[in-house]
Amino acid sequence: MPSLEEELFPSTPGKFKIDRGHTMNRQFNRCFASTSTMFLWALFLIALTASYLSFQSFVDSGSRYFTASWGGIQWEKQIRSSAQIHRSKGMSVLVTGAAGFVGSHVSLALKKRGDGVVGIDNFNSYYDPSLKKARKSLLNSRGIFIVEGDINDARLIAKLFDIVAFTHVMHLAAQAGVRYAMENPHSYVHSNIGGLVTLLEACKTANPQPAVVWASSSSVYGLNEKVPFSESDRTDQPASLYAATKKAGEEITHTYNHIYGLSITGLRFFTVYGPFGRPDMAYFFFTRNILQGKPITIFRGKNRVDLARDFTYIDDIVKGCVASLDTSGKSTGSGGKKRGPAPYRIFNLGNTSPVTVPTLVLILERHLKVKAKRNVVDMPGNGDVPFTHANISLAQRELGYKPTTDLETGLKKFVKWYLTYYGYNRGKAVH
Repeated sequence: MPSLEEELFPSTPGKFKIDRGHTMNRQFNRCFASTSTMFLWALFLIALTASYLSFQSFVDSGSRYFTASWGGIQWEKQIRSSAQIHRSKGMSVLVTGAAGFVGSHVSLALKKRGDGVVGIDNFNSYYDPSLKKARKSLLNSRGIFIVEGDINDARLIAKLFDIVAFTHVMHLAAQAGVRYAMENPHSYVHSNIGGLVTLLEACKTANPQPAVVWASSSSVYGLNEKVPFSESDRTDQPASLYAATKKAGEEITHTYNHIYGLSITGLRFFTVYGPFGRPDMAYFFFTRNILQGKPITIFRGKNRVDLARDFTYIDDIVKGCVASLDTSGKSTGSGGKKRGPAPYRIFNLGNTSPVTVPTLVLILERHLKVKAKRNVVDMPGNGDVPFTHANISLAQRELGYKPTTDLETGLKKFVKWYLTYYGYNRGKAVH
């Protein structure tokens, strides 16, 4: 039987007798047949190419689906396992920003006491993602699963609520930093407003609705000059876009509480510091520069007044976060419909003992045993405020919140972690 190639391109037979009377007709027919065959072959190649491209597109789309960062049976199994509660009357908590500074510490504290914890983080590059990856590894070692995804991804958030009936949400994901807002303002609106609304939309439609505790900021006090800052003080004069987005968050959460019956607790953090902290914070990059022999820039306010901050150690903040979850009360809505009034609360979480930045530097010098190279300049108009000071009486009364770590003790713990994490104790410092 002739092959396909032979059928499409037949070979010329041996000697044969030419019929001169039909030579021209045969040549014409042969030419026509050859042209028709080539045309059919071209159509075949076109169809084959189209089929290949169509198949390749299917493979590529399938590959993108199956290699997505979330989804699948194993993925869902990990989430359910991480969300399992291991104590009586425990809670199942979705922690956003779980690979962040506060988020990682809160997740560890909840897991340690037997609560179910599922984290989500987008691992953005606002600061070195390797630090977030290190926190993730620590959480994984304690049985906490971190979903790599964005809180603006409504499909992902909805999927998480489909898999787990979370009793609480600890919303700590945000675009942080006051000065960076001047470089990338849209990231603050995207994360701090858009992401918050996406999350609240999922919470309002969940059945049962979770109670929501979220991180506002002491920055909302803005240009307020009354000290110490109290929750009842005016917060309509933000000094930065970051502060404005956090203030907007407080108004948005109040709306969802009022309309949909979500239990909401907002926490105004005051300058949180400690091990595994954020590299964009002054105490962190001061430490780095001092050890590397580089100068540090110290800002001062009007009339050469030293800036001061109500530095609050991470362990104290974690206690306030956990106490807020424990006392949050229940949401009252169902399927997006409010059934009755639900708690709406705002608390300051600070140390209520402001310390000047030059004093912070002196403490770091003492623990690092290295003298800092100071460069003192006037504070630029970049959104920073000259001082912060928390009135924590409401949190003390309602949450039993009582900070116990002073700056001297807290920085000693931070320095010990820093020297170990970056290899100074092994003589192999890496930054």
